[in-house]
Amino acid sequence: MGVKGGCQVSKGNLAQRNEVCCHNRSSRSCRLEPESKMLEKIQKAVTIRSDTVRELLAEALGMFILMVFGLSSVAQVVLGRGDFGQHLSINLGFGIGVTLGIHAAGGISGAHLNAAITLTHCILGNLPWRKLPAYLIGQFLGSFMAAATVFGLYYDALYNYTKGNFTVTGPTATASIFSTYPAPYVSLLGGFFTEFTATVMLLLGILIIHDEKNNGALKGTQALLTGILVLGIGLGMGMNTGYAINPSRDLPPRVFTAIAGWGMDVFTAGHHWWWVPLTAPILGSLAGVFIYKLFIDFHNQPVPESGNEKGQPVVETSTL
Repeated sequence: MGVKGGCQVSKGNLAQRNEVCCHNRSSRSCRLEPESKMLEKIQKAVTIRSDTVRELLAEALGMFILMVFGLSSVAQVVLGRGDFGQHLSINLGFGIGVTLGIHAAGGISGAHLNAAITLTHCILGNLPWRKLPAYLIGQFLGSFMAAATVFGLYYDALYNYTKGNFTVTGPTATASIFSTYPAPYVSLLGGFFTEFTATVMLLLGILIIHDEKNNGALKGTQALLTGILVLGIGLGMGMNTGYAINPSRDLPPRVFTAIAGWGMDVFTAGHHWWWVPLTAPILGSLAGVFIYKLFIDFHNQPVPESGNEKGQPVVETSTL
């Protein structure tokens, strides 16, 4: 009798516990449901449907990532007086920034991250001209904000290094942390040719990496290889001018330094150097595309699968 009663009590307790558990679960779901609805409302409110605006934001974030890595590496080398990195550190910083920037923006905007490349796409008809302003605004916004971020990050070190006197030239010059300037021995023509040639190599490399009709890179490796490409350009062509190869990399930080305390000297230094990183990369980008098409693309059209001109079956040959 006692055992039977005990069983009945156990069953009753079990049922009671199940009811409590169910009640607790329903209570939690009741508590979470309004929160999830709120998150949905927030998501709906902030989600952007316009493709153009989404591309603008993607270019801005990709450029911000690229420039924060790049500019902070320059700042650490300059302000650390060589104790916290050398020229290779800068090359690696920009290479890593390019790789991550492409991963961030590639699926949305194509990750141009370079006004010269965007303009080239428009000229070739790959991008509608109406989207050019959005791409440029996004790139310039991201680059400007990156300069401001690095300035804030290293403000104390900047002040300690310069004693509060921000200069463009001289033994404690720091403007080159943010924008490129030619070496003292480089003429304006020599600097222009350097930037032009470096950008030609950039575009040739990008086209080689992405040309699926030729020996293009494996899918998923393009961002890494583009970062390595920029690393190589810095290693081989960075001494004369700092390898801007990108108007979006150079002009917005230059504008920021003019506002932040370096003054208008950022536009007059180096024989008014500021216009060279704007024009030479654009011409170099167009020349790089023309060279690749002239030497490779125009002559490498896919063969029709149905057969050759004589009606014979197509025989695949080794790429070796």
